[in-house]
This record gives sequence, structure tokens and C-alpha cells, in this order.
Amino acid sequence: MSQKKFLASLRELVPALPDNSLVPAHSGVRAQALHRNGSMVDDFYYERGIRQIHVLNAPSPAATAALEIGRRISDELEAGL
Repeated sequence: MSQKKFLASLRELVPALPDNSLVPAHSGVRAQALHRNGSMVDDFYYERGIRQIHVLNAPSPAATAALEIGRRISDELEAGL
């Protein structure tokens, strides 16, 4: 809500941000997983561990795919990973 407070919080990460860094826009921010080489992970990405499944990337339309993501995790758990 406060551009001044938001800019101050950003400067904790990037202290040299100039005062005019923030400009109004009609787009949002979304989290996006990256490969180690810096390229974007364009699809759903899962990592498996012992008795674990982690969904590391769920790009849009993740909300509409939530039931299918849950079904996939359930199927993998039932299959014994």
C-alpha cells in the first residue's frame, strides 16, 4: 500500500535502487522456478525424496490444475515412489 515502505523493503535486498525504481503497471508478479542455468521451468516440476514429493513449480493455471496435481501426488504415493 505504501510505495515508500515497499521501496525501503526492496532496498534491503538491493540497496542501490534509485527513488524512481517503482512505476505503476497493470501486470502482477508471480513466482517462477528457474533451472540452474537460469532458464525458466515452463512446466510442473516435482522433486522426490524418501517418502516425499515436492511440487517446486506450478505455473498458471495451477489453481485450476490443483485437483490433477493432487491426483498425481496421490498416485505416486500409492505406487510407492
